[in-house]
Amino acid sequence: MPFTLATWNINSVRLREELVLKLLREEAPDVLCLQECKSPVEKIPTEGFHALGYTHMVARGQKGYNGVAILSKMPMEEAGSEDYASLGHARHIAGRFENGVTIHNHYVPAGGDVPDRDVNEKFGQKLDYLTELRDAFHAENPKKSILVGDLNIAPREDDVWSHKQLLKVVSHTPIEVEHLAEAQDAGKWTDITRKDIPDGKLYSWWSYRARDWDAADKGRRLDHIWATPDIANAGHSSRVLREVRGWEKPSDHAPVFATFDL
Repeated sequence: MPFTLATWNINSVRLREELVLKLLREEAPDVLCLQECKSPVEKIPTEGFHALGYTHMVARGQKGYNGVAILSKMPMEEAGSEDYASLGHARHIAGRFENGVTIHNHYVPAGGDVPDRDVNEKFGQKLDYLTELRDAFHAENPKKSILVGDLNIAPREDDVWSHKQLLKVVSHTPIEVEHLAEAQDAGKWTDITRKDIPDGKLYSWWSYRARDWDAADKGRRLDHIWATPDIANAGHSSRVLREVRGWEKPSDHAPVFATFDL
C-alpha cells in the first residue's frame, strides 16, 4: 500500500484553511500532518477537507496555541497522545492505519529566545520534552512507525544557512541537537528526508522577519519525517515544497513530503 505523506506547521489551520485546501488539491498527499493548528478540535474546518476525500482525522487542539492533527484519505484510528514534559499542551497525536503503520505527529516546543534553561523556562520545557521522548523510546522500542512534525531543531550543519552564526541561536544549539539525537537514537529512527537527500543545504522554515525570504534564504530545516528501521527502506521521494512559503499570507514553514511503499 504505497502512500504519500506530508507534514506542515500551518500556523493556524482556521486562518490558513484555504492554503491547506490548495495544497490538498494540487499535491493530494494521502496523509497530511499539521502542527500549530491553534484551534480546538471541534473548530477545525473539516468540511472542505472531507469534500476532497480526507474523511479521517485524529487531532488534539486548544484555543489559540499549539495543536496537532492528522488528515487522511485512508481509514485511520486514533492511537493515543502523550503529554510530554507534562505541559498540558496539545503537542502529540498518533494515528494507526489498517496495515498497522502508526504515525506520530509532534509539535516540539520552540524553546523561547535564550538557550539557557536557568533563565528561560521555555528552553527547559523543550529539553524536557525531548528527554521524555527519548525515555519513552528506550522503554518501548517503536515498531512500524513514522514520526513527523515540527521538531523545532535543525540538527545538521547544512540544515541551517550558517552553522557558525546559529550555534548560539535556539533551534541549532549543541545541547538541542544532542537531545534530539538521543531521542532519535533511542528509537533507532531513520531521518527519511536526509536518507533521500543526503547532501546540501535544505530548509523548511524561513522567518517572517526577512523582507524577501526567498532572496535572503536564511532558512532552517525544522520539520522532519523519521521512520523505524523495519520500514525505513520503504521511504523515498522526499522533498520540501519550498514554493508554498511564497503563497499569499503563508505559514513560515513549507510542507515536507515522503512516500512509503508499505
